[in-house]
Amino acid sequence: MKKAFQSAFDFLLFSNIFMSLCAVAQALVTFHLIDSKPVYTVLGLLFTSTLGIYNFSILLSKPKHPDKSPYKRVRWFFAHYRLMVTFTMISLLSLIPLFFLLSMESRILLVFSAILSFCYSLPLFTVGEQKFGLRNIPGLKTFLITLVWTLSCVLLPVLEAQDLHLADISTRDITILMAKRFLLIFALAIPFDIRDLFSDRQAGLKTIPVAWGEKNAYLFCQFLLGGYIVLLFLFRNKGFNLDFFALTITAILMGWLIFKSKWEKDEYYYFFYLDGVLILQYVMVIGFNLIYGIYAG
Repeated sequence: MKKAFQSAFDFLLFSNIFMSLCAVAQALVTFHLIDSKPVYTVLGLLFTSTLGIYNFSILLSKPKHPDKSPYKRVRWFFAHYRLMVTFTMISLLSLIPLFFLLSMESRILLVFSAILSFCYSLPLFTVGEQKFGLRNIPGLKTFLITLVWTLSCVLLPVLEAQDLHLADISTRDITILMAKRFLLIFALAIPFDIRDLFSDRQAGLKTIPVAWGEKNAYLFCQFLLGGYIVLLFLFRNKGFNLDFFALTITAILMGWLIFKSKWEKDEYYYFFYLDGVLILQYVMVIGFNLIYGIYAG
């Protein structure tokens, strides 16, 4: 029983299905905050695109001997190579019909996000004899990941909700919503760079931990989360409501998890506990409102 559970858990995490669910959860948070019903086309597209792009990125970075990799995720992924290739192809192909079900504004946004995502991994640029992708430009790796997530999980749901007349939100409120989420996701992305500090340094990637050091990178995470909480406090459209407390508590929990994370931690800590905060945020928001509804009723 334990072995079967472990196998299922590894499949959920290392196939990037869990990460895809995190993207869906973040879109659901956005729909909730703008008082819109979920647009299931957006949720389906975010799930398949996240699954496809993350798997594609891993396939591109295949080491010479994946079975000897220090990372369990890499060993598991390439031990199930054919299945992961099939998953990736189905995910990317399913984007075609979903893409044409969206509004023109959303399609333009998706094309832009897709270009950023593929340029992040693909060695499209050349300096002398050395080829590199956008992720090799100093300081750009974490920023690009955060930008794509913010555009996909905040701006895309807003555009579709407005196009379907499910919500009416001002440009000012959209900008504030994106700024809040950008800070949150940026803070969450940095611990993964800290975990990869030594491999990134050997690969010549100038990430924040490589440039600033591990301790300063942790402090920067807390600074970003502090900025996120300040924005929550300053721009609370409905006062100190349940959403404010749910989002603030989740951010504080994230700060604690980041503080407790060290590069020595196993991969489950990063891919389940840290990434899982993106799902927990939605659970907290809905849970607070459900509990209030039960007691108020």
